Amino acid sequence: MKIAIIGSGNIGTDLMFKALLSKKVEVFAMAGIDPDSDGLARARRRGVATTHEGVEGLVALPGFAEVDVVLDATSAGAHRHNDKVLRAHGKRVIDLTPAALGPYVVPPVNLEAHLTESNLNMVTCGGQATIPIVAAVASQVPVRYAEIVASIASRSAGPGTRANIDEFTETTSRAIEQVGGAAKGKAIIVLNPAEPPLIMRDTVYCLVDECDEPAVVAAVRAMVERVRDYVPGYRLKQDVQFEKVPAGEPLPDGTRDGGVKVTVFLEVEGAAHYLPAYAGNLDIMTSAALRTAERLAEMDRTEVTA
Repeated sequence: MKIAIIGSGNIGTDLMFKALLSKKVEVFAMAGIDPDSDGLARARRRGVATTHEGVEGLVALPGFAEVDVVLDATSAGAHRHNDKVLRAHGKRVIDLTPAALGPYVVPPVNLEAHLTESNLNMVTCGGQATIPIVAAVASQVPVRYAEIVASIASRSAGPGTRANIDEFTETTSRAIEQVGGAAKGKAIIVLNPAEPPLIMRDTVYCLVDECDEPAVVAAVRAMVERVRDYVPGYRLKQDVQFEKVPAGEPLPDGTRDGGVKVTVFLEVEGAAHYLPAYAGNLDIMTSAALRTAERLAEMDRTEVTA
């Protein structure tokens, strides 16, 4: 299946390198807006068609009609325009920005339910890292409230990430509820300026009622393995924690009914295809997007065979 990438920054370039290693998709082109960007230069050296005229330049490239899926690694604002242009050409879109024009997709949780959608949104890096855990807990016990804290190296947060901080928290919070299954969700992002840069760390807090603790642990560990299938650097930092909260104490869901706080600590190390290993936040986004594109390719191949 032929794909094209819009965005020649860190995320788009890392995505290109990952896709070039795939046996299920073929990278047709990369589009950017900076003719001197490192991403476009590297694409040209790899024999990938390029344009620095954005989505308009992409659709004007000879052979664009053969592209099946376009992956957008620009910004939430730019994506709204890009999606409009691409829809007019009948192209399916995988959105790596927080624009969320299409349904939220977290591959191990709900990808199969959205394979026929024309626009698939990959939420955010924090969402891709933590929503699988919220969903795993929710598979065993109702989650009254879920809060995630994503800590990433300041160096791994480029202009696009910084410009989309508000969209990050809003999009991730909604997806914690809609995909993760929590009754109420909250997301916090921390840009850590430490030197040397630290690997992405994520903490997931879930407020639940009494639960089968071994069953919750088993569900979390099984989900971690599902994510590791396409993000090898994704791992638990320690055992799942359970803390009983007595009745009468104010809780973030607005009650004083007591409950159990489930805490999961994660680390995400990047594969360093293009970006440094500490940039796990970008790696998990590009890996999730590629997994989605590969699944679409498998589905298309099945339809052709049938």
